[in-house]
Formats: sequence, C-alpha cells, structure tokens
Amino acid sequence: MAYTARSGTGTTKGDDPLQTAVWRLRSRACWTDAAALLERRAATDAGAALQRVALLGERCLYTAQGWAEAEDALRTAEALAQGDDERGAAACERGQLAYASTLLGVRDRADEARSALGRAAALIAPGAPARALLDFRRGLIAENLSDSPQSARAAYRRAHAGATASGDALLLSFTWRQLAGLALADGELAEARHGFAESLRIREELGYLVGTAPALASLAQAETEPEATRLRQEAARLLRLLGGVPTWLGPQLVAAQARGVQAV
Repeated sequence: MAYTARSGTGTTKGDDPLQTAVWRLRSRACWTDAAALLERRAATDAGAALQRVALLGERCLYTAQGWAEAEDALRTAEALAQGDDERGAAACERGQLAYASTLLGVRDRADEARSALGRAAALIAPGAPARALLDFRRGLIAENLSDSPQSARAAYRRAHAGATASGDALLLSFTWRQLAGLALADGELAEARHGFAESLRIREELGYLVGTAPALASLAQAETEPEATRLRQEAARLLRLLGGVPTWLGPQLVAAQARGVQAV
C-alpha cells in the first residue's frame, strides 16, 4: 500500500499528533477523514500532498471508489514536487494508482503504471528509503499484470531488504505476505505459513485493522482445518466491523468457504 508506516507517521511513541491521528483513521479505513486532516498543508507542501495521494490511492485499492479525488490530489502533488526525490515519489504514486485501476478492472492503465514506475526508478536513488516501496510496487506489477513470478520475487526481496534496513514495519507486512503467496503457489507450505503469520503479527502490532482481515484470510490458505475455518471466520468478523472493506475480500471468503464445504 501506499504511505508506509515508519517513525514519524503515527505508529511510534512521540510521533507528531497529526500523524498519529492520520494513522488511526487510515488503519480503520477512514481514508477520506485522514486525507482531510492533511488538506490544508497539502496545498503548499509536497510531502503532505504525497501522503494525501497515498491515502486516497489506498482507498481506491480497498474500495474501488474515489478515483477522481485521488487523481486531483495526484496532480497537486506532481505540481508541488521539486527535486528528484519528490518527483520520483509522485511518479511512484501515479504508478500505484494506475496499477490499482488495472487490477480492479476499472480501466486498463497497465502501460501507464509501468511507465510511471520506470520513471520513478530513474529518479529515486538506489538505497534511498523510498526505493523499497518502489521495488514492492514493481513486484506487484510483475506478479499481477505481467505474470512473471520470478521477477516479482526478486523485486519483493529487494523491497523486503530495504524495508528491514529502514525499519518500515508496515511495508514488511506487505513483503512478507507477497513472498508467502509466491511460496504457496510453489507448494512451499511451511514457508508460506511463516510469511503469512509474520505479516499478520506485524499488522496486529501496528493496529492496522483494515489490513488484518486480508492477512487472516491469507494465513488460512496455508493452514489445515479447523484452524483455516477459524481464521476465515475472524476475517469475516473484521470485514463486517469495517463495513465490508476491503470490498474484494468478501467474495474471496465466500469462495473459500464454498470450497471447504465441497471438500467435506
């Protein structure tokens, strides 16, 4: 996902109260409210503008709604960006938004996503903290749009190493989950179970509630019964608590339950 949790974004003791408030709203799927807290600052400050884009882009990915507002925020961030780091971060957000649109079948923007992330790679220096998020997003495109799991795995591993080095716990929860998914596809159940469990642990520790239900559902794929059913039931409970967000998870849980019933 977009704006990742590291020191200074509301997940660490002593953080800026504004960032703490933004994080609490974001983690409970209140992206619009979180973005509103940044709106005044985002009108003149590139960093705040980029964070606001990331929040609104995450809303798009989890709800398939709010595209126009996210695009408007992205254009503002692009206009404010100065220097390679900020321009690279803006290009990275454009690539993520185009990826989400393509993945969810809203509009095919795969070429735009690849082009934007390629532009970001040319601007963001190797070893820079933002490089880990860029590598992760390039992995998503390789896995889900280009059907290239080997390239995706390499990108996720680079992202994982970068997130570890910079202490980006939330991004680590995503890299663990994606690497575990590739391991599961290869039949490596123990490796998949470990990765999914690490992703869930981190999200629970951070209080990233909106990401906890998908993590539970992912871990269920690598578990045996009755633990798999228990995990899916807990995921469904959290999904109801958050009003059905993420919107794509409900159908997945129903399909998984149906497969379980058929197996019996």
